[in-house]
Amino acid sequence: MTAPLRILSVVGARPNFMKIAPFARAIDAHNASDPERLIEHFLLHTGQHYDAAMSASFFDALGIPEPDIDLGIGSGTHAEQVGRTMMAFESVVRDRQPDWIIVVGDVNATCACSITAKKEHVQLAHIEAGLRSFDLDMPEEINRMVCDRLSDRLYVTDKLAAANLRAEGVPEDKIRFVGNVMIDTLDANIDKARALDIADIVHSNAIVDPESPPALRSLGEGGTSDFRSPTSGHEGYALMTLHRPSNVDKPEILGSLVDFFTNTVCNDMPLIWTLHPRTRERLVSFGLWDKVANCDGLWLVNPFGYHDLLRLNMDARVFFTDSGGLQEECCVLGTPCVTLRFNTERPVTLVEHDGVSTLVGNDLTKINETYQSSLALERRPHRPPLWDGHTAERIVADLVTS
Repeated sequence: MTAPLRILSVVGARPNFMKIAPFARAIDAHNASDPERLIEHFLLHTGQHYDAAMSASFFDALGIPEPDIDLGIGSGTHAEQVGRTMMAFESVVRDRQPDWIIVVGDVNATCACSITAKKEHVQLAHIEAGLRSFDLDMPEEINRMVCDRLSDRLYVTDKLAAANLRAEGVPEDKIRFVGNVMIDTLDANIDKARALDIADIVHSNAIVDPESPPALRSLGEGGTSDFRSPTSGHEGYALMTLHRPSNVDKPEILGSLVDFFTNTVCNDMPLIWTLHPRTRERLVSFGLWDKVANCDGLWLVNPFGYHDLLRLNMDARVFFTDSGGLQEECCVLGTPCVTLRFNTERPVTLVEHDGVSTLVGNDLTKINETYQSSLALERRPHRPPLWDGHTAERIVADLVTS
């Protein structure tokens, strides 16, 4: 029996957990089927998302084993998070002596641990490599570029991402087209999500602010309070996430978006708005809270767990979002996606590439035009090549034979 292959995987923020879950399962499956080539897997959580709602609950829900190491980095500026992570991660690498360090996505932990890996002369692999928005104002874009430049193995989700790497001069022998590990997670959890009740999800996550009028209306009163799915013949509902500074940090922009959602969308159908802490704080500080809290048909809810949001996405008539990963989920589920960004690192999800997402930024004319056209669309699920639920298996097989 050969010595085990030692792999140290890094997660730091909520999106990472959904990407590492299938990778951890694929390692377990490999070890069970090939005991002659065992993998010794260590999972490290930097603690960039450090509260239970954003972290521990995701480990539980997705069946990810408890981290072997938790750095407890917490919040701070980008430089503070990266610097503290590098200092703490260095000692872990020297202690554990991994053969490979695996990083996922584009958060600060990804950047920090990539730099440390190469300074410690450890092979580095990046899951979800090659994604580019070409917008250097986005800190995630800097993280992606740094990580990809340093990685020895670059696992790409689609051919557009692979083309980005080639254009940057990455050698062909470092690039592996394996598919999208996020879809592994979706496929593994869709039956569990399908069994959930939409009304129960909304009730259990609803925000009620005791210092202002209630932010939700009771289900079952009829009208816009009915959350039956579109497939039942009811008008359905819209879904929204909103958190990027370009959308929420300026009162005139956030105010105009609130006007559109309360005056237009909520007159057509219920809108379920999952409030990021940053967005909620801005609504309060900009004097917009009472307007959204008192809007009939607008349901303000706390951030959902993975299965809850997946269940809602499965039946939503339209999804307004400035998230990257949710564009991918909408693509596979066929939910029309109004993407509140002027660029995206996931162009494979756009309508021009047979996806369901349309970029509108915070331009109200484009938002309304895309929204109105989406109401006439039927659900059209689309899976780009290799988005088949087996991406993590391909990554593990590649690492074992490398």
